[in-house]
Amino acid sequence: MPELPEVETARRALQEHCAGKRIVKCAAAEDTKVIDGVARDRLEEALVGRTIDAARRKGKNLWIELDSPPHPTFQFGMAGAIYIKGVELSKYKRSAVSSTEEWPSKYSKLFVQMDDGLEFSFTDKRRFAKIRLVDNPEAVPPISELGPDALFEPMKLDDFMKSLGRKNVPIKSLLLDQSFISGIGNWMADEVLYQARIHPMQTASKISKDKCAALHLCIKEVIDKSLEVGADSSQFPENWIFHSREKKPGKAFVDGKKIDFITVGGRVSSFVSRQLYLRVILLLLSMSSHIFQTSAYVPELQKLDGADAATSRSKRSEDKGNDDDKKSRKGTDAPKPAKGRVKVAKGSSGKAANASDDGDEEEEAKPAKRGRKLSAKVANVSTKNAGGTQGNEATDEDQEAEEDVKPAKRGRKQIEKTVKGSSKEADREDGDEEADDKIEAKPGKRRGQKTQPTEAKSLPNEVQDAGPARRPQRKARQT
Repeated sequence: MPELPEVETARRALQEHCAGKRIVKCAAAEDTKVIDGVARDRLEEALVGRTIDAARRKGKNLWIELDSPPHPTFQFGMAGAIYIKGVELSKYKRSAVSSTEEWPSKYSKLFVQMDDGLEFSFTDKRRFAKIRLVDNPEAVPPISELGPDALFEPMKLDDFMKSLGRKNVPIKSLLLDQSFISGIGNWMADEVLYQARIHPMQTASKISKDKCAALHLCIKEVIDKSLEVGADSSQFPENWIFHSREKKPGKAFVDGKKIDFITVGGRVSSFVSRQLYLRVILLLLSMSSHIFQTSAYVPELQKLDGADAATSRSKRSEDKGNDDDKKSRKGTDAPKPAKGRVKVAKGSSGKAANASDDGDEEEEAKPAKRGRKLSAKVANVSTKNAGGTQGNEATDEDQEAEEDVKPAKRGRKQIEKTVKGSSKEADREDGDEEADDKIEAKPGKRRGQKTQPTEAKSLPNEVQDAGPARRPQRKARQT
């Protein structure tokens, strides 16, 4: 993307080829996203007949100073670029327009023709750029909100150190803050930090004096070298991290050393950033996360110092401890398998008539979802016991345990099954009572309805209390 070197190269080209010439023709695009705050006709009228005195720049913003206001300004966005017909200019990946395309390009947002026939065009493929018309560009946003230009207004070393000493933010975020230093973007920040051997996450106020001096020098050297080759990235030094910062993680190396990628939070502070924030976010979603808003660095050379290093180690240890703790506890809190619960139920059911404590254990071990199966098994056990031990009544606690694990929805069927089993036993003892027992077990009976015993040979208490909704009957017996 265009940063200080690319925009400065365009400014120098306009200054060299267009300054002192008069504009005779102008054509603006019908694009209100790029042509900001001024009508297309108004922009064209304001430029035609005017003479270009100079081309100016601050940070990543450029404007053409005419012989009288207003003046057109250009904010390059992500793919903005200046092309002068017949003049070779640098082309960066996201802005390149083929020389074989029509002139002016279909991506042209503003076309200008000089009185000597020279033509130039401002293009933008992605439509994130802005063209404005203002009387005093340096007095209004976004230019008025910019910090000192990294090339034209470099900080003195002492001032630079003092400024860093007051900033408790990651150095990468600070370099991207255009209100601190204007003109440095993502690739430049990665480059100067790599050359100065400073970790992108190093807190600015905790950088040593020696590394502050190295960073101050590297900013100047990277800018000078970039402009020396006309911002042509193919001619950047081979030992720059620039050439590998857009490669995939695990495949990026510089001088044989591995490049890692981390995300460093930035600060949206400039007017430009606020205006374009939502649009940039949408674009980020369609781009690889390791390319944009990501810092490329060499861990072997760029290491955290002092308190930042201790904090980083502590965080890694804490994260590792949390991961180990999660692994050790994995499965511990998981519910027991269904088979285990069934086995416990069987063992408890066999002893239900002998020990009341077993009934309590059954209640705790068996969740509600298992209630249906367990109630059927308890009912069967009670039926068998009823046939062999008539007259022997289970304790009240055993009856309560059985009643609690039997849901109401299964009550009718279990009563029917229980009474049928008991009826066969009763038939062997007294055949005259069989008809009465069957009548009592008919499914049409209302749940919870009491059965009136008519003979001394009524069903055992275990059978009568086998189904749900037996609490009313038990209370009646106790009274």
